[in-house]
Amino acid sequence: MTPTRVHLLRHGEVHNPTGVLYGRLPGFHLSERGVAMAERIAETLAGRDIVRVVSSPLERAMETAAPIAAKLGLEVATDERLIEAVNVFEGKRFGVGDGSLLRLSHWKYLRNPFRPSWGEPYTEVVDRMRAAVDDARQAAVGREALLVSHQLPIWILRSAVEGRRLWHDPRKRQCSLASVTTFGFEDGDVVSVAYSEPAADLLPRRRRRSAAGA
Repeated sequence: MTPTRVHLLRHGEVHNPTGVLYGRLPGFHLSERGVAMAERIAETLAGRDIVRVVSSPLERAMETAAPIAAKLGLEVATDERLIEAVNVFEGKRFGVGDGSLLRLSHWKYLRNPFRPSWGEPYTEVVDRMRAAVDDARQAAVGREALLVSHQLPIWILRSAVEGRRLWHDPRKRQCSLASVTTFGFEDGDVVSVAYSEPAADLLPRRRRRSAAGA
């Protein structure tokens, strides 16, 4: 048995003053707080045996990965499979409890929460994330790898690994900004899942309360 760890890091806070769902849209960068989160994670992971850093190609993920890779003396590789899920509401204000469900123009996209009908099927997200994680595991066998991704892909993969249903209430995801979800492998099998929030004190107050109750 050769133990290997793959850490999935959600990017830091994004500068998004209009509060839109940015999804895969370009041009969304880390806020000042997000930069501080990335630097905190770099300090936290500095002593880890991480030999590979891979990021989603979106700016906010790359900017989160950069100080970590620099601290470890590594280059940042990119992997399209770590990208945010497709969502037809990109560029719009859309969230649970904001009145979006009352807009008739949205109903055609909300007919099937199990698939989901507004974007990339959960099963496809699981497949691509699982493949990315497995490649990272093989590249870092016996050591550790860090993958920087996004909340939904990380949570959906964790749900699949832990045997939970994939459809869920987004408010109940345990995957705060700059959080780390770690899969422990022995050979090719996941034997442990751990979750930590090294930058919890930097979270906006309401998100900090939410994370404490998760």
